[in-house]
Amino acid sequence: MSQIEEVSLEKFKHLVSERALTGETMLLNMGPQHPSTHGVLRLLLELDGEVVVNCIPDIGFLHTGIEKNMEAKTYQKAEVMTDRLDYMNTMGNNLAYVMAVEKLVDLDVPVRAQGLRVILTELQRIASHLVWLGTSGLDLAAMSMFLYCFREREQILDIFELVSGQRMMTTYFRPGGVWRDVPVEFEKAVRDFIKIFPKRIDEYETLLTKNPLFIDRMVDIGYLSKETALSYGVTGPALRASGVDWDLRKARPYCGYEQYDFNVPTRTEGDTYARYLVRIDELRESLRIVEQALNKLPLGPVRSENRKFVPPPRSEIGVSMEALIHHFKLWTEGFPAPKASIYSAVESPRGELALMLEGDGGPKPLRVHLRTPSFDNLGVLSEIVKGHLVADLVAILASIDIVLGDIDR
Repeated sequence: MSQIEEVSLEKFKHLVSERALTGETMLLNMGPQHPSTHGVLRLLLELDGEVVVNCIPDIGFLHTGIEKNMEAKTYQKAEVMTDRLDYMNTMGNNLAYVMAVEKLVDLDVPVRAQGLRVILTELQRIASHLVWLGTSGLDLAAMSMFLYCFREREQILDIFELVSGQRMMTTYFRPGGVWRDVPVEFEKAVRDFIKIFPKRIDEYETLLTKNPLFIDRMVDIGYLSKETALSYGVTGPALRASGVDWDLRKARPYCGYEQYDFNVPTRTEGDTYARYLVRIDELRESLRIVEQALNKLPLGPVRSENRKFVPPPRSEIGVSMEALIHHFKLWTEGFPAPKASIYSAVESPRGELALMLEGDGGPKPLRVHLRTPSFDNLGVLSEIVKGHLVADLVAILASIDIVLGDIDR
């Protein structure tokens, strides 16, 4: 037995089978870094030949202490930390946080800002699914998929850069609205994407959906029952692929989602292929939402007029001493939030992303705790890989679509 296996046994001997303790099965480290994961993950595998007997996720390699760091900052300054959680869903992370702050201090949000938030978070959902689709295809040797998906993702990142100045870590949403109004080029850029993207989804499906090699690697692999998914707290596409119609945008609408016409894609098969089909359908539904939100986008302010929590427009700072002082005090001292505890949740590309925010009357949060979908979704991996080949593990892990920044926080 190697030194690595001895260390693994000592740490996880209460989780592996008796056969591993006697040497009848083999312990294999997958990681702590692997190209099929977003981040650094170690999987301790117990194998009988090439068949997975046990799979134990070992997390924590990417731990950043984001929650505690947020508690050391004022409410405005803490938001930048949320970009570093699930870095495939930065807009969605910002949304969960600013909604929590707005709920805590009872802050209004203009209608135009709500519409912009919907457009950008749905574009972010599409971009996240494109990364998943491209990397999943690459894991299964469909190399063209990676290039095609990142081609479309570049258009979305260009839109993010257009509105915020950043491609990924945008911090564009702010308590009470958004940082600033979108430039005049925004509508054309989004409509250009809406125009070309349906045909691109058809291209993806032409390459994969009925590809016999792809089907052989996906169908009846990594079966997740409805009961198991619910017991582990699985959410998002992984849950909907097991037959549970649960999407916070429909079940508990926020940001005006109740005014948009869209479907919640579900499947009943519960396997890796079903999770692929759900995400493909979600690409189309998100595009529908983006188009509707753009068509309904009204003119008007994009930030609340409540100056207790929202800094004055930049245009006023150069001509008004009061505005300059107000801006300075908000960004140096922050604003006080009441002694209260709230829970706010949004539907991220991976599932339910929620934030528990507690104030103590001061300018910094007393407690910040995140309920991230990747953490719960990874937990079910041990159940759905048993009995499969090691080669199938890569496809199963990819189908869950975890981001380690979402787990090791």
